[in-house]
Amino acid sequence: MTLPLFPSTWMNDEHRMLQDSARRFFHEQWVPKAALWREDGILPRQCWAEAGAAGLLCLSTPADYGGGGGDFGHEAVVIHETSHANLSGWGGGLHSAIVAPYLFRCGTEEQKRRFLPRMVTGELASAIAMTEPGTGSDLQAVRTWARRDGDHYVINGAKTFITNGQHANLIIVVAKTDREAGAKGTSLLLVETEAVQGFRRGRKLDKMGLKAQDTSELFFDDVRVPVENLLGGEEGQGFFQLMEQLPQERLMIAVQGVAAMQRALEETLAYVKQRKAFGRAIWEFQNTRFKLAEVQATVLATRAFVDTCMAAHLKGELDAARAALAKSWVSEQQGRVMDECLQLFGGYGYMMEYPIAELYVDARVQRIYGGTNEIMKELASRSM
Repeated sequence: MTLPLFPSTWMNDEHRMLQDSARRFFHEQWVPKAALWREDGILPRQCWAEAGAAGLLCLSTPADYGGGGGDFGHEAVVIHETSHANLSGWGGGLHSAIVAPYLFRCGTEEQKRRFLPRMVTGELASAIAMTEPGTGSDLQAVRTWARRDGDHYVINGAKTFITNGQHANLIIVVAKTDREAGAKGTSLLLVETEAVQGFRRGRKLDKMGLKAQDTSELFFDDVRVPVENLLGGEEGQGFFQLMEQLPQERLMIAVQGVAAMQRALEETLAYVKQRKAFGRAIWEFQNTRFKLAEVQATVLATRAFVDTCMAAHLKGELDAARAALAKSWVSEQQGRVMDECLQLFGGYGYMMEYPIAELYVDARVQRIYGGTNEIMKELASRSM
């Protein structure tokens, strides 16, 4: 059962056509294989080429570099449909809507032409290596060091919780190029994993949720990259480049949350209308109807908030404080909705064979990654 929703105000005909195309692709090509991918703990590498061939990668990347030439709305449509299809293992949103924008907004012309066309096709799978053991969300505290040595940088350090970590062959590494300069000593370096020595992938981490996503540890031991791989070509710009893109990442998390909540409501409605208890469908009990009416109100209100943020972002008017509020508030509503929906499944809701169980465990990390909700509220409060 798919519930009709009022069209999002920010969507145009092109966005809606893309939504139909993406939904068909995911449900016909990937959803039938999703259970196997969850068991394997990773999507096959060929998924990147398949997504590229279907035109689902780097839709906001300018056409001059092989991309779709669209806006963030196109990326948001694909992110929404991925989440609605319950394909939580796919890291295409990070690749297309986080890593690619770093390149086409901050990169040199040579960097854009060298990397972006191959990201569009899926030849390059990308990741961004921010988090380190012991630093969490504190990006100013990174210890990974990139020392200038002639016409190369030599990188040493360790990263953890890296999305696409096992497949990525292009990684933006957050590193200190000046240990004494605080935030101004941070730079972003582009590491082509197949062209360097000293890079190794650690464990594919065993997570509570997001079972098909290859979240990993990464290690850099005297990894030499040419100075041409310094993003933007100027040292000390990394922290500012990160801050510029983080609001979009947080809006992405909100878009994911709305789509997952909608899917949970659809799954629960279908279940309670066919499942019987005491001789009648669970839907016929007033408590069930009241609970799901409340859930629907939450989904509609949350979606309206995210749509407003989307419209602002597409105009270049979404500030960091509102993006932080969207990320924190939506992810908290998502957790409540998943809990209410799972309860109506009874014991079956606790079984991983039911999509609601996967939606429930996957939702928990939404309050953590992209900056914990506690940090989001602190950021938002500073603008009050």
